[in-house]
Amino acid sequence: MPEYKNHSEKIHLIKSGLLSLKENITNFLNKIEQQKHLNAYNFVFDDCLTQADTIEEKIKSGTCGKLAGMVIAVKDVIAIKDKPLTCSSNILKNFVSIYNATVIQKLIDEDAIIIGKTNCDEFAMGSSNENSAFGFVRNPHDNERVPGGSSGGSAVAVAANLCDAALGSDTGGSIRQPAAFCGIYGLKPTYGLVSRYGLTAYASSFDTIGPLANNVEDLSLILETIAGYDEKDSTSYNNIPEKYTINNYENAPKLKIGLPKEYFGSGLNEEIKLAVLSITEKLRQNGFTITEISLPMTEYAISTYYILTTAEASSNLARYDGVKYGYRSQLKGDLSDMYINTRSEAFGHEVKNRIMLGTYVLSAGYYDAYYGKAQKVRRLFKNDFDNAFKSVDILITPTTPTTAFKIGEQTNDPLEMYLNDVYTTTANLAGIPGMNIPIGKDKKGLPIGMQLLANQFEEKKLLQLALYIQNKLLNNR
Repeated sequence: MPEYKNHSEKIHLIKSGLLSLKENITNFLNKIEQQKHLNAYNFVFDDCLTQADTIEEKIKSGTCGKLAGMVIAVKDVIAIKDKPLTCSSNILKNFVSIYNATVIQKLIDEDAIIIGKTNCDEFAMGSSNENSAFGFVRNPHDNERVPGGSSGGSAVAVAANLCDAALGSDTGGSIRQPAAFCGIYGLKPTYGLVSRYGLTAYASSFDTIGPLANNVEDLSLILETIAGYDEKDSTSYNNIPEKYTINNYENAPKLKIGLPKEYFGSGLNEEIKLAVLSITEKLRQNGFTITEISLPMTEYAISTYYILTTAEASSNLARYDGVKYGYRSQLKGDLSDMYINTRSEAFGHEVKNRIMLGTYVLSAGYYDAYYGKAQKVRRLFKNDFDNAFKSVDILITPTTPTTAFKIGEQTNDPLEMYLNDVYTTTANLAGIPGMNIPIGKDKKGLPIGMQLLANQFEEKKLLQLALYIQNKLLNNR
């Protein structure tokens, strides 16, 4: 089976007859079975093989879509018609979607092949992919360590070559953090750039859908496909998306880069810090301007994020009560008993924690003290970034404070677990795009991730710089 670096090379191999799409998909299916212990997939769609011959013919005849033959895994919080949609929760154990999410329809329209639904933290609530009714996911670099969450299954599927690329969702770092832990690229788009229609809501004003891939080229190609206005999503941005595909990194503009000093202080692993600063020094040597800046609100990120997202989760998850769909408790009692028993039996521990916390901050007497104040603080995060982007084009930070930790290591310490998102939640609070780039490994052989942040709807700058780093700096190391 010939190897390929990106989708462009794959198309070339198929056109030249050196690669059979059917054999390519079969190879992925075999690998998924062989790597079953990673627990990356909740469901695998063997029927995807039936599309192979038709799409291969379209590729060879030049009538195919831009993602033709790209084998994509989808996080199990995104709706695919006539396929399970469980959100890795027992409360939706046997639920089947009756429609396609907008992003799924866009993938299908461009001839992508969806190979399965990936495991994730229940309702996308978690930083380790240990909160799933399907069991935890294992990091392919060290099977005793977590892959990160909540899009851990999607990250592992890409990192272990169980697909070409994947879709995840990012509410506070759920694409970027597992991408960092697994050593791949992951992009959280600007809020409103990609339709949320068909994405199961966790925190509606934070949730975003984005791609994960092994290279910048495929990441940009998927973003170009799924971005754009959707009348079915009231928060969708009504504009004409840019062309995000970039082929020439040599002519990348010499952007002004800011290093937020708050992201390089105490709590950051020294190996990660040195790795990130090494890349920024190489950029400086190649003509980029590097400036230290300040984002003073950073210390309030975790508390603000968890107050607001749990409040929204409490509201969004109220619909799962056993009445219209999903799991229903068999214990006898009145209507109130059914609600309580259904939710007690079917929701996992972390989901219950967040619902209760969210209900508390929204309750009478505490709303103004917590939720109302957090909303005001959220605006200050946006002001921080607005000020920063007046003087720089891109921010570079670590993606995570540590590399992947061991399974079970932080499950008894919620605060320690939540602090894994300390560098990623700010992008969701401000609605700006963020991206993880894999830049090396630590002494234990675990991947190190670096985060790029840009102003709203400036994904192209992220991708231009990422491609430059990928091809100019990392490939020559």
